[in-house]
Amino acid sequence: MTNSISDSTKLYNGIQMPWLGLGVYQIPDGKTVEQAVCSAVSTGYRSIDTAAAYRNETGVGQGIRNCGIARKELFVTTKVWNSDQGYNSTLSAFEASRKKLNLDYIDLYLIHWPVQGKYKETWKALEKLYMDGSVRAIGVCNFNIHHLDDLIRQANVIPMVNQVEYHPLLVQQRLHAYCESKQIQLEAWSPLMQGRLDEPVLLEIAANYGKSPAQVVLRWDLQNQVVTIPKSTNPKRIEENAAIFDFNLSSADMERLNGLNRSVRFGPDPDNFNF
Repeated sequence: MTNSISDSTKLYNGIQMPWLGLGVYQIPDGKTVEQAVCSAVSTGYRSIDTAAAYRNETGVGQGIRNCGIARKELFVTTKVWNSDQGYNSTLSAFEASRKKLNLDYIDLYLIHWPVQGKYKETWKALEKLYMDGSVRAIGVCNFNIHHLDDLIRQANVIPMVNQVEYHPLLVQQRLHAYCESKQIQLEAWSPLMQGRLDEPVLLEIAANYGKSPAQVVLRWDLQNQVVTIPKSTNPKRIEENAAIFDFNLSSADMERLNGLNRSVRFGPDPDNFNF
C-alpha cells in the first residue's frame, strides 16, 4: 500500500519512479512554472512531468535548480513532440530539451503520441539515448494495445511507462491489464478530469472520507497501481493533492469508482488525432 509521498514504484529496469508527481501542462514558462515546481518540491513531491510541447522546460529547469533539493533526488520526465519524431530529429529534440532543462540527464523520456509511420524510428532513438545513459528510463504516451504490440515486435527495449488519459470515467481496464502483463507502468494524465469532479458517487465517497473529490480520485489512482501527475500552480492545491497518504479507499468504494467508467475522453483519441 502507498502510504507516503516518498513512495515509488520500481520500473522493470530497477529505476524508482514516484507514485505522485507534478504535471505542468499549460503552465506558462518563467516564474509561474518555476514557482509551481518549487512549491511542489517543498511539499514533498520529487517527480516533475513536462514536455517539449508545453514550452516551459526552461522554467521547469530553473525551478529544479532553485528548489533546494539535489538533482539526484528528483525524477524529471519530458517528451518528444510529434513534429520532431523520426530517428535523427528525435535525437536533436532530446538535446534541445536537455539544454532547456539544463540537466545532464533525463529520468524518463517519452514519445508523446503514436504518430503513424514515425513512432518506430522514434523508439530506436529513445533506445539509443537509454543505452548511452542520457536517460534512465524510456516509454510512451497515449499508446493503445495495438500501438504497443506493433512497437514491441521490433523493439530491443520494451517501454517502461505508458502515460495515458486515465480517470474514473475512462478506466481503460484492458489497456491497464495489458501493460501489467508486459511490466509497463501505467501513468495517468488528466487524472482530475479537467476539474469535472461533480459525479454524485464521487461526491458521496469524498464526503464519507472527509476528503475532496480530487483527493479521492488521486487515491483511487494509487490503489489501482497507476502513477498520477495532477497539475496545479496553486500552492494550497498542490498541498491538497499530496494529502492522499493518510487514508485508504475500501474495496467496495474502489469498485464503485471503477464502475463510473463510461469511456469518456476529455483529450484526443490516440486512434484519431491530427497533430
